[in-house]
Amino acid sequence: MLKIPYSLLSFLILFSISCKPKNDERKEYPDQIREGISVGDRAPELAYPDPDGNLIPLSSLRGKIVLIDFWASWCPPCRKENPSLVKIYKNYRDKKFIHGAGFTVYSVSCDRTREEWIKAIKDDGLEWKNHVSDLKGWEAEATYRYRISYIPYNLLIDGDGIIIARELYGTALNSVLDTLLLK
Repeated sequence: MLKIPYSLLSFLILFSISCKPKNDERKEYPDQIREGISVGDRAPELAYPDPDGNLIPLSSLRGKIVLIDFWASWCPPCRKENPSLVKIYKNYRDKKFIHGAGFTVYSVSCDRTREEWIKAIKDDGLEWKNHVSDLKGWEAEATYRYRISYIPYNLLIDGDGIIIARELYGTALNSVLDTLLLK
């Protein structure tokens, strides 16, 4: 994995956030926002069942800052990241942001078995309600749509569904969310 100095990473994150269109510009020209997986694109729609079989579309979370988190119960780095993500979720879930009210996680599991997936959610204390999977592992449609080649992998989207950052973990995610808070 490529190591990027923290100062350069911070600059790139802040640069990408500061270069996104203003909220009112998006509403005026909604057809000009390209759907894709790059910063500044509208995140492609995802809609998969939760552990109870209820379909949860990503678009149902519009209005909130959302971390789209690709992970699996069998992935040690994913499981290691989960405690940090739980802490960040608890800290930011009810905060007001520049382009969103509240923070949540849309967890896309790359698991193949429902039992292991549900056990990992419970064991890791993943409190948010937006856990989805088609239980096809690496052959999941979401991994193709988002071109996922490794996990953990995540994208941060604003309340309008626009990608504002990618691959934020631990303190980097915390720092970006701090910069997005409504002052």
